[in-house]
Amino acid sequence: MNIGTSRAVRDYSSETGYANNPIRQEDIVLDGNFKKENSIKSIAVDKINKTLRNFLLLLVAASFVGYYFAMVTEFKLNNLSHQISTLNDENAELENDLNKLKSLRNVDTRVSQSNLLQKAGQVMRVAAVGTVAPEAKKVKVSSTFDWAIGY
Repeated sequence: MNIGTSRAVRDYSSETGYANNPIRQEDIVLDGNFKKENSIKSIAVDKINKTLRNFLLLLVAASFVGYYFAMVTEFKLNNLSHQISTLNDENAELENDLNKLKSLRNVDTRVSQSNLLQKAGQVMRVAAVGTVAPEAKKVKVSSTFDWAIGY
């Protein structure tokens, strides 16, 4: 019996009355990706994985935020360190200027105490000292050269 509309072909034997060729599926009737039925264990594992993934993402985001704040504070500390170095250099220059002024003031007070400016009326006379130019040393030049053997 062949109708032509079915994919199955039935052959009956007259002796047994049973089908010699049961229904055969020649092509897959339904194609596609069908989700398999999940067990309770796999559902629990999936939930734990999603929870751990979300927790890890939260930790990564928190570490990025912490790193950002650490870099901002390091930048501020570097600026403050630079300002401190500049102020220390200026302070050293000002201390040198102050020491000069103190020494000039000390000299000024010593001069005013000893009245050196009023002693200019006295003239000191010093006898002339004759200067003698030292004689230049003469170097003896030999015209012969002593050769050495070796290096």
